[in-house]
Amino acid sequence: MSKKMLITRETLTDIKCQNPGQAYQVCALYENGRMIEADLQPADTKSILNNIYTARVKNVVPNLNAAFVEIAKGKLCYLPLEDLKAPLFTKKISNKPIAAGDELVVQVIKEAMKTKDPVVTTNLSFPGEYLVLTSANRMIGVSSKIPGEAKRRLQELAKELCGDNAGIGIIMRTNAAGAKEDSIRKEFYRLKNEYETIAAHAAASTIYSCLHTERPFYYKMLLDTDKSSLNEVITDDPDIFEQLKQDEPDTYSVRLYDDNMLSLARLYNITGQLEDALKPRVWLKSGANIVIQPTEALTVIDVNSSKNIAKKDKQHNHFKINLEAAKEIAAQLRLRNISGIIIVDFIDLYDDELNAALVSEFRAFLKQDPVPVQLVDITKLGLVELTRKKLKRPLAEQLLR
Repeated sequence: MSKKMLITRETLTDIKCQNPGQAYQVCALYENGRMIEADLQPADTKSILNNIYTARVKNVVPNLNAAFVEIAKGKLCYLPLEDLKAPLFTKKISNKPIAAGDELVVQVIKEAMKTKDPVVTTNLSFPGEYLVLTSANRMIGVSSKIPGEAKRRLQELAKELCGDNAGIGIIMRTNAAGAKEDSIRKEFYRLKNEYETIAAHAAASTIYSCLHTERPFYYKMLLDTDKSSLNEVITDDPDIFEQLKQDEPDTYSVRLYDDNMLSLARLYNITGQLEDALKPRVWLKSGANIVIQPTEALTVIDVNSSKNIAKKDKQHNHFKINLEAAKEIAAQLRLRNISGIIIVDFIDLYDDELNAALVSEFRAFLKQDPVPVQLVDITKLGLVELTRKKLKRPLAEQLLR
């Protein structure tokens, strides 16, 4: 399995996006030559995701169990009150847990989506290569992708580190499985120092101060990628190359692409693969296809046999189509970054064993997604219900709105 990450700049003139001719910074993950994940950002804008601010509470809405806070004058964000854990107040005007006029430190965890304001939390998180440090509780977590003995070892290490640092939580990432304990400890104390520095500066900061600016968006995608299967990171930007080269680990290489005859984006067909990821219909090798239709409330995916017609043993043929479709659906959810409620209408199978086998294989495909996906069940109508965590805007929304 060959995985490469590309970081480049591309003007998407062939895609009917919101601003024709818009230049984008593109970070894309490829597996065996196919794009499996992508994140885009207009070249002239900056994301506020994961930034940390001193905010002022505008109002508290008990019916929503939420507060609205300003991170800049007129820039409202949504703060769920269940996320009000160990808040770091810089100004408190009443004895209530939170009130209009209070000033506190928040971190942006979701960017604005359509008509929804950005979402913030008081539980600050600091991601590293091997772990994520959280500020608001003593939560200990280990990636579900880490097996057996390695998981127990990391749990013990996390307990030890949290035991010496009350109020701080740790989530061990997949990359921690093969890391040396000294490297994990070193990273923990670096992130802890980063948090303590921000907390110390917050008390003296003015309202709407940005206490921490997240590094460029491609760093997050790199941090979230399992390094054990990543071969190299390729960029045609000399500045980005120099930044990444400083942190280059032993597990993958960083390469500067400098062929003036053929651009990096064209070599890997970035525009073409993004264009395919916006089409509602995806053809499968068997001649069957899946149709992906996002709606306001959920996403509906329909599996069709189409050109694949079997005269004999239709049930087993339909099972094979469904398996092929399940693998492709898992890939499309990740590539298109589809989240929320997803309903999949597979071709009907009237054999309980075949249905059980399909669900089992589908779960295995979905586990390859770094974003949590839950296969809820098969409904009485034979529909498969999924939920995928919302972390960033869908690919279509990044390009088309």
